[in-house]
Amino acid sequence: MSKKLPLLIMILPIAFFMVFLVALPCIYVVIISFMEKGIYGGIEYIFTLENYKLILEPLYLKIFANSFFIALVTTIICLLISYPFACFISQKNKTVQTILITLVILPFLTNSLIRIHGLIILLRDGGIINNFLLNINLIDEPIKFMYNQTGTIIGMVYTLLPFMILPLYSNISKLDANLNDAAKDLGANKFKTFLHVTLPQTKYAILAGSIMVFVPTLSYFFVSDLLGGGKTMMIGNVIKNQFLVARNWPFGAALAISIVLFTLIVVIVYRKMGGKMEQLGGVSYEK
Repeated sequence: MSKKLPLLIMILPIAFFMVFLVALPCIYVVIISFMEKGIYGGIEYIFTLENYKLILEPLYLKIFANSFFIALVTTIICLLISYPFACFISQKNKTVQTILITLVILPFLTNSLIRIHGLIILLRDGGIINNFLLNINLIDEPIKFMYNQTGTIIGMVYTLLPFMILPLYSNISKLDANLNDAAKDLGANKFKTFLHVTLPQTKYAILAGSIMVFVPTLSYFFVSDLLGGGKTMMIGNVIKNQFLVARNWPFGAALAISIVLFTLIVVIVYRKMGGKMEQLGGVSYEK
């Protein structure tokens, strides 16, 4: 017991955190998703499946479809930006790589809401970007970057771009450059080398980055609130409204559980395809 005591002392705080602040709240959300809403809000502990049936109504299916569309567009844009950037970083020396990756991670030190408000200063009608374009006579009137679906997508890309860059960089920086040289010696041009050598080796990093961008996009309600002006309704906004406005906690819990289930399915499929969980954390420990 004396040998195990130090280990127990180290594990107990983590176990307490995981049980009481993660596991129990999740179990509670699952339970109330099968309960009825009270007349004046709150929860009536009467078992029902109506909350999950309500998700299948056309209104909410349309919101789900719109959310998935925005998440897909955001993921594709993040991938198109991140892949060449990750390749660019991986070709630099270690010092430059460290500096560039630090610059990628640095925004995480600032609250997302503060960064979104900074983006508003750039994108609004009288913002820096529109003023610059007007001053050089490139446009005649301000471009509507905000309070629409475009603003929501811009905000999502800006917020989630590092989640795509990190797993891609981690994977690409470990690729064997000799394979590219071998392909070149065999007569392959740069495009064929990328298509048949580089891309297959990075497919799991692409999947990992896509999951890390796609799933949070569904629930980042504050981005669509601030940059979409409330005109772009996503599933995250519906969940927030059910808990804070409509006071329909059971239905909000059912919506939240549906996203959790979708996430679990995506992760399971990713692992079945051979992806590593370490890459979902932005780091790969491949030899």
